[in-house]
Amino acid sequence: MGISLTSYVVFVAAVLVICITPGPDMLYILTHGISQGTRAGLLSAVGMAAGMACHTAAVALGVATLVQSSTVAYEVLRYAGAAYLLYLAWQSLRDSSGPDLDGSHEAVPLSRVFRRAAITNLLNPKIVLFYLAFLPQFVSTGAGRPGLQLLVLGLTFTVLGLLVDCLIALLSGQIGARLRKRPGSGSWLNRLAGIVFIGLAAKVAIA
Repeated sequence: MGISLTSYVVFVAAVLVICITPGPDMLYILTHGISQGTRAGLLSAVGMAAGMACHTAAVALGVATLVQSSTVAYEVLRYAGAAYLLYLAWQSLRDSSGPDLDGSHEAVPLSRVFRRAAITNLLNPKIVLFYLAFLPQFVSTGAGRPGLQLLVLGLTFTVLGLLVDCLIALLSGQIGARLRKRPGSGSWLNRLAGIVFIGLAAKVAIA
């Protein structure tokens, strides 16, 4: 693949550090894992990974350079992401007045959980810019085929991120199972989710 073994090992170590650092994706997975259980958390993780795979393909194909070079494209994507997170916040706050998490109400379909995760990730332009800044540092310019090297590095990032996120999902599922045994937990969990999404929207829009 043109990447030296030493560079690849350093890359993997750096990615693991980045993946265990709390961020918007981790908060999203925790929120859904706690509120709807392990399956929802795992599907959130897979949805995030699907978004990362798309970012990887964009960077490898050079499409992401359009976002980097165009202020308008970046701003449009940034505010679209913030608007979508506010929409999720509104839905969570609306549901906080509904039934509790005792299994007596219909949960959010898992397909929608996956779709939301993928869209949330795709509408984060900072991931593209991070890829453009981080991945090329490990590309061997003398080995040729930089696009293929970027693809391998990006997919490695995606797989490692998925593994870490799945562990987070499993943990959040266990926490949620305990909370669901407590009366009134569903309402405040939905309120917490709404607050988290509002905070993430503000972070995306202002930062």
